[in-house]
Amino acid sequence: MRKVTYSMGVSLDGYIVGPDGDLDWGAPDGELFRFVTDELRGIGVHLMGRRLYETMLYWETADQDPSLDDSMLEWARLWKPLPKVVFSTTLSEVQGNARLASGSVAEEIARLRAEPGEGEIAIGGAALAAQAAAAGLIDEYRPRVHPVLIGGGTPYFSRHEHRVDLELLETRTFGSRVVCFRYRVPR
Repeated sequence: MRKVTYSMGVSLDGYIVGPDGDLDWGAPDGELFRFVTDELRGIGVHLMGRRLYETMLYWETADQDPSLDDSMLEWARLWKPLPKVVFSTTLSEVQGNARLASGSVAEEIARLRAEPGEGEIAIGGAALAAQAAAAGLIDEYRPRVHPVLIGGGTPYFSRHEHRVDLELLETRTFGSRVVCFRYRVPR
């Protein structure tokens, strides 16, 4: 059965986006970018909400940007063909290799797990991850903790979560002082 993962950068005080939509504190250095690119190789489909989808639209045509270095071009080459499922009540169409979700997060994950396919089912965005977590559908949490306190914004974890015991599978510390954790939900 395909595993569902939630992997995002997070400030030490628990936010994925700052109070004013600020993300610059989470910009990866080369080492972390290579790690995230390697993680992308293991993804078979990416689920995301409208805001993350709109943020990531740049990567659908990034391979045409002459200012990108080789590592960013590699990311674009991996991202563009990756199947994406977008959850939105306001969008009527999506671009690239994306489709609008036709059901709830739980229904989409059940459908994807039943279909033949390889790679993880990745969830991007805190609101979408909170829905999947509430339904007990996340198999691994992979926060990349940045050494910064941003004081507010969008939390990595929903404040209305139920208790979930986790098993630590891996930690990795980068030269930038970012620490990546990989936790499994024991079943």
